Amino acid sequence: MPVAGLPSPAIQANKDGSVTVNYVPTQNGVHELNLSYNETPVEGTAFRVTVDSSDGRFVSAYGPGLVQGICGERLHFFVAKGGPSQDLDITVDGPTKTEVVKKEEKPGLLTVEYVPLGAGEYKISIKAKGKHIQGSPFSAKISGEGRKKSQLTVSTPGEYVLGGQDVDLTGMVAWMKTPLSTIEQCLLKKMPNGKLAIAAFQPKKKGVYSVDVTQDGMKFPGTPFQIQVGDSELSSSAKVKATGALKEGTAGKWNDIIVDISGAGYGTLGISMEGSHRPDLTCKQADILTRKNEYLLQYRPPEPGIYLLNIQFANDHITGSPYMVNVGGKPSGNVRETVTQEIQAPKVVQPGQKCQLILRIPGATALDMEATLSSPSGVSDVCEIRDEPDNAYDIRFTPTEKGLNVVSVKQKGIHIAGSPLQYSVGATPAGGSHKVEFGGSGAERGAVGVKNEFNIYIREAGSGSLSVTIEGPSKADIQLTDTNTGFITVSYVVQRDGEYVIGVKFNDQHVPKSPCKVQVDPECEEAKKVSIHGLRDRGLDVEKPATFTVNFNGVQGVLKGHVTTPSGSVDSLFIQEIDNELNSCRFLPKENGVYYVNLKFNDAHIPGSPFPMLIGKLGADPAHVAAKGPGLEAGQVGAPSRFLVTTMNAGAGTLGVIVEGPSKVAVACTEADEGYEFTYTPSAPGEYFVNVKYCNVGVAGSPFKVIVTGSGRGSDIRESSGLYVETVEKKPGGSKSRVFHGDASKVHVQGAGLKKGNLGRPGTFNIDLKEAGQGLLAVAMISPNGLPVKDLTYKKQKGTAYTVSYLGEEKGDHYLHIRWGINDVPGSPFIVTVQ
Repeated sequence: MPVAGLPSPAIQANKDGSVTVNYVPTQNGVHELNLSYNETPVEGTAFRVTVDSSDGRFVSAYGPGLVQGICGERLHFFVAKGGPSQDLDITVDGPTKTEVVKKEEKPGLLTVEYVPLGAGEYKISIKAKGKHIQGSPFSAKISGEGRKKSQLTVSTPGEYVLGGQDVDLTGMVAWMKTPLSTIEQCLLKKMPNGKLAIAAFQPKKKGVYSVDVTQDGMKFPGTPFQIQVGDSELSSSAKVKATGALKEGTAGKWNDIIVDISGAGYGTLGISMEGSHRPDLTCKQADILTRKNEYLLQYRPPEPGIYLLNIQFANDHITGSPYMVNVGGKPSGNVRETVTQEIQAPKVVQPGQKCQLILRIPGATALDMEATLSSPSGVSDVCEIRDEPDNAYDIRFTPTEKGLNVVSVKQKGIHIAGSPLQYSVGATPAGGSHKVEFGGSGAERGAVGVKNEFNIYIREAGSGSLSVTIEGPSKADIQLTDTNTGFITVSYVVQRDGEYVIGVKFNDQHVPKSPCKVQVDPECEEAKKVSIHGLRDRGLDVEKPATFTVNFNGVQGVLKGHVTTPSGSVDSLFIQEIDNELNSCRFLPKENGVYYVNLKFNDAHIPGSPFPMLIGKLGADPAHVAAKGPGLEAGQVGAPSRFLVTTMNAGAGTLGVIVEGPSKVAVACTEADEGYEFTYTPSAPGEYFVNVKYCNVGVAGSPFKVIVTGSGRGSDIRESSGLYVETVEKKPGGSKSRVFHGDASKVHVQGAGLKKGNLGRPGTFNIDLKEAGQGLLAVAMISPNGLPVKDLTYKKQKGTAYTVSYLGEEKGDHYLHIRWGINDVPGSPFIVTVQ
């Protein structure tokens, strides 16, 4: 990299909407040129240019074709020169013979193109008068055709804790001033311990970073936060070390890599791997106590071949990345089967027209099912449900309003996969692969030798080609049945147990949640004889044990089980034999929502497993939540995009917004009369998808596809930014509730009256709320007889200072409780001895 003190580039306006940038290098090596417009990075930058000299004339090479690419595609790079083209010798050597095409489109600039026909590492030699230029030969990593990519992000090393206690992110906005005096919005998150943190802190310059946090227009306690960044905190991908299976791996097995970020500062770790088959990726801290700066990265490629592994820290490749990994081992022998069907655009439905949806739900009964239609104005009507042969259900309804209606389908009070469903009335659906929903038991688990079924809701996707692919240990017999109501029923039969991958594509693009993995159980007649007793699917409370029994009914085998919580984590299921062939099962629920109890006998699910159990009260209903606004359709780089999520009549719950796209975005939320308004600011153009979830269930129409225009440099991996807020119940005619945000830990209490008092004489102490924000001050004192003291008052003195006075009429220990908001202040409850 050039050192400090070198001449800056000269920028000249051409008066035609373009500019010319001139830079005269004065030393050899790799130069990096960053361009920005109104403090926003220009798309395609930074440029990395390798500069060398030949007879006093500089020669430089740059472009993506010097680094990586995909076989079969035309790749290019550029060579800037001060001499004639005939003095240059350019060759590309690799696994296949490659032809090089040179074009001199501008004086002094040579465009070089080549097409690699096979995967592997290619050496690109650039010589000037017979001598390699700086950096030559270059190494380009080429991945295979039809690449399939997996990626993950580890945000932990990029989190910076600011403070606070049990924070609420509603109405909270943060802006950071960098050492260069630029101002940018921060992405905030709530840590597991309730503290406020910056979700992705990646400083590139030394100095002081000032973070200003406001909530509902008021300063957050402790703001502005001053972050001093030195050499040890500075984001540096060059200091990240990776060791392990970086060059060679084994198919079908987990291959380990240790990523050491010691001394690399703050930054998010991004990993992606691509090849002819999609590999599995995991990453976790090696040891949180002894090796907290080391991460264990594991990858498992399903088939042998050439794979490309990218490891980035703070959006920059670490030294050596991307890595070309030669995966050996034996082929899995998996068989892939694909079925395609052309889908016609649905007919436009008008208000008053009778409509129906037909779908299959194995194992359900008509008494378990319920469905409602919600109009754009919020009016809900119960749908008619008819029980049809082969586990089919015919849902009938008559919409009365134009616009986006919502159909919610529930089984035993719980939304089925994909519900609530968007249903357009009076207009043609917007269309697109992101509007396809699929789900059902066959997309979650399967069994050998029987029909495994799931549903695809395709009505809102428009016309196009639908394909379903199943790959696994045996060939899948796939059948697609069009119900002509907007649902496609998929059934498949396989002959061997094991892990299968289901892919659903629309117009050659994966739909949301695709691909997904399904574990197919072996055929087990014994499992069908096992029965479950005493399992209550509702009416249970949090923090109270849920128990039931399992009877083997004369068969022999091993019973295993686990519980999936509403937040998606897996908890243990305690199983104990209490009698011959009779087992007791127990788990302790710790959150409200739907739990799923998975029970297997000899590695096969028993009938009905997994069993849904509603813990607590499900007061919130995602069917009544809607998202609307221009920020769900289009956006501009550097400009805030806004949309509103209405929660009227939906109850109180957790509202989550996740934005996925070429760049991270700072998501902010403010409360409105109808619900909650969200804003996000993209920094790179491209396609973004906004996912809106309520109580962990996607709302109708989610995800929303947003096209962002403008200029800026996008990330090499797909970035994800999210914000979760706890909502309050909204009712028609109500107004926005006033929420106070205070920090009880910043309340200062002092005075002699906190420790002892005199019988019949007033005792006093002082409370200072200067740095505690806003909240409700509550003071209570209980006498030894268990009743409140007769006289207790507090009076404001000046500013945020208060004086509290009490009168003790009974000897002994009195308990003094002081709360700010819902939390006790430090030291509360105090024990005051009255003598």
